[in-house]
Amino acid sequence: MRGDIILVGDEHRAAATAIVDHLIDDIRATDRRFTITVAGESGSGKSEMGRALADELIERGIQAAVLQQDDYYVLPPRFNDAARRANIAWVGTTEVRLDLLDEHLEAAQDGANEIVKPLVIYEDNRIDEETVSLTDVEVVIAEGVYTSLCEHVDRRVFIARNRLETMEHRRKRAREEFDPFIEEVLVTEHEIISQHRELADVVISKDYDVELVPR
Repeated sequence: MRGDIILVGDEHRAAATAIVDHLIDDIRATDRRFTITVAGESGSGKSEMGRALADELIERGIQAAVLQQDDYYVLPPRFNDAARRANIAWVGTTEVRLDLLDEHLEAAQDGANEIVKPLVIYEDNRIDEETVSLTDVEVVIAEGVYTSLCEHVDRRVFIARNRLETMEHRRKRAREEFDPFIEEVLVTEHEIISQHRELADVVISKDYDVELVPR
């Protein structure tokens, strides 16, 4: 999403190093593009982890690209906020084109050279399109609150930080003033997203410790 603020810190880079250490042999052994999702609650650090993972892979000679779920919302930001305020039931997977994101992950796995994806221009409250080249890309990372639900995924990362633990981070990235309704949205999201932890192959704790989930 154009206009997003991504604050990659040492904690994200350390977690990314640990995750790539674990995944790199599987990535290199896969004879097609590898896909990873990074999920968690709002403000948990998904965008930062997605970027940190891509940077770590690139440093090791593996080209990576990041897709942001924020670009796949059905409505532009201010219209989406209005829809939520009109009906809190709008909050959830129905407000996101997860099917399209999953199609793009499938296309990546199938060897597509490019994808044409939505691009949210936050400050202009509009959704455009952009073409993303996947030439030479070996790993595609999709980050966003509901990305664990995508099917065409090789490994799922989940950040286990709740809305209270992410408050300071959300303040740093905030694009609007906080109000009670936003907190209501976060509570609703928590009820949905907390159930996705069980889908994870890798869990990042609130302190950014990395836990590998045995399968």
